[in-house]
Amino acid sequence: MDAALQEILIHGLTLYAYHGVNPEETENGQPFQLDLVLTADLSRAMQSDRLEDTVNYSAVAKTVRAAFCARPYQLIEAAASRVADAVLAAFPQVRALELTLRKPHAPMNATFDYVAFRLRRERA
Repeated sequence: MDAALQEILIHGLTLYAYHGVNPEETENGQPFQLDLVLTADLSRAMQSDRLEDTVNYSAVAKTVRAAFCARPYQLIEAAASRVADAVLAAFPQVRALELTLRKPHAPMNATFDYVAFRLRRERA
């Protein structure tokens, strides 16, 4: 990571949504958990102590919720991609992001903690 870049982490953001392939998933919904790592140059915020010089994580959470819950997705890959697109569009100071989307109650006949999809995006 560039010496001038720092990270903001949002870990365990839990959102209830109606994503999935099976009818019970789209009818009943389920909780999902998202982890985000936002990479940006935050050196100005570190000096100024002003909200407008950083990436407002409360605003990021609202953007994530709006994108994630806007419509049902069959695949967590598609939902994660839309969230990443929305965050990068809304926060131009974010140079890169890593997003992990966990589905703790995936309909599998197995014992597991969760299934997850992780993506990384960088600005061109």
